[in-house]
Amino acid sequence: MTERKKDKIMKVERLMTRDVQTCRPESDLSAVAMQMWNWDCGVVPVVSGGKVVGMITDRDICIAAATKHRDVAKIRVNEVARGQEVYSCSPADDVHDALKLMKEKRVRRLPVINAETGELAGILSINDVALNAQPEATNGELCAQDVEETVKAICTHPIRTLGAPLMEAAPR
Repeated sequence: MTERKKDKIMKVERLMTRDVQTCRPESDLSAVAMQMWNWDCGVVPVVSGGKVVGMITDRDICIAAATKHRDVAKIRVNEVARGQEVYSCSPADDVHDALKLMKEKRVRRLPVINAETGELAGILSINDVALNAQPEATNGELCAQDVEETVKAICTHPIRTLGAPLMEAAPR
Protein backbone atom coordinates (compact mmCIF):
# COMPACT_ATOMS: atom_id res chain seq x y z
CA MET A 1 0.00 0.00 0.00
CA THR A 2 1.22 3.50 -0.74
CA GLU A 3 1.15 6.52 1.54
CA ARG A 4 -2.66 6.49 1.73
CA LYS A 5 -3.87 6.43 5.28
CA LYS A 6 -5.92 3.38 6.24
CA ASP A 7 -8.84 5.54 7.36
CA LYS A 8 -8.94 7.23 3.93
CA ILE A 9 -9.07 4.04 1.88
CA MET A 10 -12.25 3.83 -0.16
CA LYS A 11 -13.31 0.22 -0.42
CA VAL A 12 -14.89 -1.30 -3.49
CA GLU A 13 -17.97 -2.33 -1.48
CA ARG A 14 -18.81 1.34 -0.98
CA LEU A 15 -19.10 2.01 -4.73
CA MET A 16 -20.05 -1.29 -6.32
CA THR A 17 -23.44 -2.09 -7.83
CA ARG A 18 -24.96 -4.87 -5.74
CA ASP A 19 -28.09 -5.80 -7.70
CA VAL A 20 -26.45 -7.57 -10.63
CA GLN A 21 -28.08 -9.56 -13.40
CA THR A 22 -26.34 -12.81 -14.36
CA CYS A 23 -26.69 -15.42 -17.07
CA ARG A 24 -25.53 -18.98 -17.63
CA PRO A 25 -23.20 -20.30 -20.35
CA GLU A 26 -26.16 -21.96 -22.06
CA SER A 27 -28.28 -18.76 -22.09
CA ASP A 28 -29.10 -17.41 -25.53
CA LEU A 29 -27.91 -13.99 -26.65
CA SER A 30 -31.43 -12.73 -27.25
CA ALA A 31 -32.37 -13.35 -23.60
CA VAL A 32 -29.17 -11.72 -22.35
CA ALA A 33 -29.71 -8.69 -24.60
CA MET A 34 -33.21 -8.37 -23.14
CA GLN A 35 -31.75 -8.46 -19.61
CA MET A 36 -29.35 -5.68 -20.57
CA TRP A 37 -32.20 -3.63 -22.02
CA ASN A 38 -34.51 -4.13 -19.03
CA TRP A 39 -31.82 -3.48 -16.42
CA ASP A 40 -29.98 -0.73 -18.37
CA CYS A 41 -26.60 -2.44 -18.16
CA GLY A 42 -23.90 -3.20 -20.71
CA VAL A 43 -22.44 -6.33 -19.15
CA VAL A 44 -23.76 -9.49 -17.56
CA PRO A 45 -21.55 -11.88 -15.60
CA VAL A 46 -21.71 -15.50 -16.79
CA VAL A 47 -22.20 -17.75 -13.76
CA SER A 48 -21.86 -21.52 -13.56
CA GLY A 49 -21.88 -23.54 -10.34
CA GLY A 50 -22.16 -20.31 -8.34
CA LYS A 51 -18.88 -18.94 -9.77
CA VAL A 52 -18.27 -16.22 -12.35
CA VAL A 53 -16.81 -17.96 -15.41
CA GLY A 54 -17.01 -15.07 -17.88
CA MET A 55 -18.48 -11.71 -18.75
CA ILE A 56 -20.61 -10.90 -21.78
CA THR A 57 -21.04 -7.35 -23.03
CA ASP A 58 -23.50 -5.65 -25.31
CA ARG A 59 -20.62 -5.29 -27.76
CA ASP A 60 -20.01 -9.07 -27.68
CA ILE A 61 -23.65 -9.63 -28.58
CA CYS A 62 -23.56 -7.12 -31.46
CA ILE A 63 -20.37 -8.58 -32.92
CA ALA A 64 -21.74 -12.14 -32.64
CA ALA A 65 -25.01 -11.09 -34.30
CA ALA A 66 -23.10 -9.50 -37.18
CA THR A 67 -20.55 -12.26 -37.72
CA LYS A 68 -22.26 -15.56 -36.93
CA HIS A 69 -25.10 -15.06 -39.44
CA ARG A 70 -27.60 -16.81 -37.16
CA ASP A 71 -30.62 -15.80 -35.14
CA VAL A 72 -29.28 -14.45 -31.81
CA ALA A 73 -31.86 -16.58 -30.00
CA LYS A 74 -29.91 -19.61 -31.30
CA ILE A 75 -26.45 -18.37 -30.29
CA ARG A 76 -25.40 -19.39 -26.77
CA VAL A 77 -23.33 -17.27 -24.42
CA ASN A 78 -20.63 -19.95 -24.24
CA GLU A 79 -20.05 -19.54 -27.99
CA VAL A 80 -19.20 -15.87 -27.48
CA ALA A 81 -17.80 -15.52 -23.94
CA ARG A 82 -15.50 -18.52 -23.69
CA GLY A 83 -11.82 -18.83 -23.02
CA GLN A 84 -11.55 -15.33 -21.63
CA GLU A 85 -9.88 -14.61 -18.34
CA VAL A 86 -12.11 -12.95 -15.77
CA TYR A 87 -10.43 -10.12 -13.89
CA SER A 88 -12.09 -9.35 -10.57
CA CYS A 89 -11.74 -7.61 -7.23
CA SER A 90 -13.20 -8.17 -3.77
CA PRO A 91 -15.51 -5.92 -1.73
CA ALA A 92 -12.70 -5.18 0.74
CA ASP A 93 -10.22 -4.04 -1.95
CA ASP A 94 -9.12 -0.42 -2.16
CA VAL A 95 -10.79 1.29 -5.13
CA HIS A 96 -7.36 2.53 -6.25
CA ASP A 97 -6.19 -1.09 -6.58
CA ALA A 98 -9.31 -1.90 -8.62
CA LEU A 99 -8.61 1.08 -10.88
CA LYS A 100 -5.05 -0.12 -11.36
CA LEU A 101 -6.38 -3.51 -12.49
CA MET A 102 -8.85 -1.81 -14.85
CA LYS A 103 -5.98 0.16 -16.38
CA GLU A 104 -3.67 -2.84 -16.74
CA LYS A 105 -6.32 -5.14 -18.23
CA ARG A 106 -8.17 -2.39 -20.12
CA VAL A 107 -11.60 -3.27 -18.72
CA ARG A 108 -14.45 -0.94 -17.74
CA ARG A 109 -16.06 -3.31 -15.28
CA LEU A 110 -14.89 -5.80 -12.69
CA PRO A 111 -17.03 -8.45 -11.08
CA VAL A 112 -16.72 -8.14 -7.31
CA ILE A 113 -16.15 -11.60 -5.85
CA ASN A 114 -16.62 -12.47 -2.18
CA ALA A 115 -13.19 -13.70 -1.06
CA GLU A 116 -14.66 -16.21 1.40
CA THR A 117 -17.34 -17.82 -0.78
CA GLY A 118 -16.06 -17.12 -4.29
CA GLU A 119 -19.55 -15.90 -5.21
CA LEU A 120 -20.52 -12.73 -7.04
CA ALA A 121 -21.14 -9.82 -4.66
CA GLY A 122 -21.56 -7.07 -7.27
CA ILE A 123 -19.89 -5.22 -10.11
CA LEU A 124 -17.58 -2.23 -9.99
CA SER A 125 -17.79 -0.13 -13.14
CA ILE A 126 -15.86 2.91 -14.23
CA ASN A 127 -19.24 4.69 -14.02
CA ASP A 128 -19.54 3.82 -10.31
CA VAL A 129 -16.09 5.27 -9.73
CA ALA A 130 -16.63 8.41 -11.84
CA LEU A 131 -19.87 9.26 -10.06
CA ASN A 132 -18.10 9.13 -6.68
CA ALA A 133 -14.83 10.89 -7.50
CA GLN A 134 -14.11 14.31 -6.06
CA PRO A 135 -12.77 17.13 -8.26
CA GLU A 136 -9.63 17.19 -6.16
CA ALA A 137 -8.66 14.89 -3.35
CA THR A 138 -6.05 14.71 -0.65
CA ASN A 139 -4.83 11.90 1.58
CA GLY A 140 -5.41 9.25 -1.06
CA GLU A 141 -9.10 9.92 -1.59
CA LEU A 142 -10.66 9.10 -4.95
CA CYS A 143 -10.33 12.03 -7.33
CA ALA A 144 -11.29 12.93 -10.88
CA GLN A 145 -7.67 12.51 -12.03
CA ASP A 146 -7.78 8.84 -10.94
CA VAL A 147 -10.82 8.33 -13.17
CA GLU A 148 -9.29 10.26 -16.07
CA GLU A 149 -6.08 8.22 -16.00
CA THR A 150 -8.04 4.96 -15.88
CA VAL A 151 -10.33 5.92 -18.77
CA LYS A 152 -7.35 6.97 -20.88
CA ALA A 153 -5.65 3.63 -20.27
CA ILE A 154 -8.81 1.66 -21.02
CA CYS A 155 -9.53 3.59 -24.21
CA THR A 156 -6.04 3.33 -25.71
CA HIS A 157 -6.60 1.55 -29.00
CA PRO A 158 -4.54 -1.52 -29.72
CA ILE A 159 -2.57 -1.58 -32.95
CA ARG A 160 -3.87 -4.27 -35.25
CA THR A 161 -2.37 -5.50 -38.48
CA LEU A 162 -3.96 -8.23 -40.52
CA GLY A 163 -3.04 -11.65 -39.18
CA ALA A 164 -0.85 -10.28 -36.40
CA PRO A 165 -1.64 -10.29 -32.67
CA LEU A 166 -2.79 -7.08 -31.04
CA MET A 167 -0.05 -4.77 -29.86
CA GLU A 168 -0.44 -1.99 -27.34
CA ALA A 169 -0.45 1.49 -28.85
CA ALA A 170 2.34 3.80 -27.79
CA PRO A 171 1.22 6.46 -25.30
CA ARG A 172 0.60 9.85 -26.86
